[in-house]
Amino acid sequence: MSDGIIGLFGIVVLLALLLVRIPVAFAMFVVGFMGLWIVDGLHVATGLLASETFTLASKPELVVIPLFILMGNVASATGMSRQLYDAAYAMIGHVRGGLASATIIGCGGFAALSGSSVASALTMGKVSLKEMERFNYDPRLSTGSVAAGGTLGILIPPSTGFVIYAILTEQSIGRLFMAGVMPGILLLTLFVLTVSVLCAVRPEYGPRGPKTTLIEKRRAITGAFPILLLVLVTIGGIYRGIFSPEEAAGVGAGLAVVYGFATRSLGVKVLMVAVQDSVVTSATVMLILIAAHLLNPFFALTHITEIVGNFLSYLDLGMIGTLLFILFVYLVLGCFLEGFAMLVLTLPIFFPVVLEMGIDPIWFGVLVVLTLEMGLISPPVGINVFIVKSVATSVPLGQIFRGVIPFWFAMILALAILIAFPQISLELPNSMFN
Repeated sequence: MSDGIIGLFGIVVLLALLLVRIPVAFAMFVVGFMGLWIVDGLHVATGLLASETFTLASKPELVVIPLFILMGNVASATGMSRQLYDAAYAMIGHVRGGLASATIIGCGGFAALSGSSVASALTMGKVSLKEMERFNYDPRLSTGSVAAGGTLGILIPPSTGFVIYAILTEQSIGRLFMAGVMPGILLLTLFVLTVSVLCAVRPEYGPRGPKTTLIEKRRAITGAFPILLLVLVTIGGIYRGIFSPEEAAGVGAGLAVVYGFATRSLGVKVLMVAVQDSVVTSATVMLILIAAHLLNPFFALTHITEIVGNFLSYLDLGMIGTLLFILFVYLVLGCFLEGFAMLVLTLPIFFPVVLEMGIDPIWFGVLVVLTLEMGLISPPVGINVFIVKSVATSVPLGQIFRGVIPFWFAMILALAILIAFPQISLELPNSMFN
């Protein structure tokens, strides 16, 4: 059996394991280790397992993962997410669909702390769904806005998706973080516009909320000041060159803990729970990365990258055509696979082709991460939809999926705009790092 056939068989086995819900890291470990054993012997497989684990764990840039996750967990525990939602609600809650728009804005703000789409959807769902139910919002709009708003967590920095992409492709985490700022704002704006259009067509979807006085607005905005300051210090510090991403993560986590203790909204027991959750999440991500570093040599030895590159060259689609083809593959895979699984499975195959075609790797990273976001609300997997379902237990799953459809098309529009105008993604990182 040729090496290429072994590589293709390994991909089929990996997809099969992921589709039957075998944990991502375990599935990749099995395929990567067994594949290396078959192709190059047990000695090489065990040697790579030992060396790659140590090499990856020694990378200092990985410290951003546990620290930013800790910052998000502490911010959630101290009620910062609620304060941000209250501020957005005080400003626009009185217009039709205002609560849904406030939820999306709150998701965007919380995403700038947690870097996690699941955490954003879960936290803002707990905060906002009862409020929207109280004001008789249509369940499709309320749940759809939470599920879609949560996807901002993987695009607005600090994004765990960008960190994983950077590690797998050896790109700058700082450049990727800056590249996600303007696309994140663009997508948030399109989501808010989607809510406005839906409520203009169907006013009963989002009734008006009560108006707030100027004093109430001022009080709500003052309450959101800590979370805005935290975002300004961390992301602004990276942009101004004051902090590296690793330093910004440490400063952000430290400030969140200090704020919690200073306001007595954070106790030792709550902090320990936040730390424990951060450790578990970070360990999961690390296992996936280690497994990916076993899978990559297997793909290299079986020449899968060359096979895919030759196939795309044969199609002769050109740069934009090749890019659209790759993104379409991500879009289809997103209906069945979890985002991190797609990254570690496909980047070793597609990224060399991307470099050969002259596609900017930072721009490509933004497009890929945005496409991964779409998978978070695409049936049948749509993990954010199931997260919202766990909070809105009375809303049928079908209604939630119908509720995210308008936002899914808004993401398609955002993707088209970013493809047509690459500078939206590249202006900040180019101006900062050049």
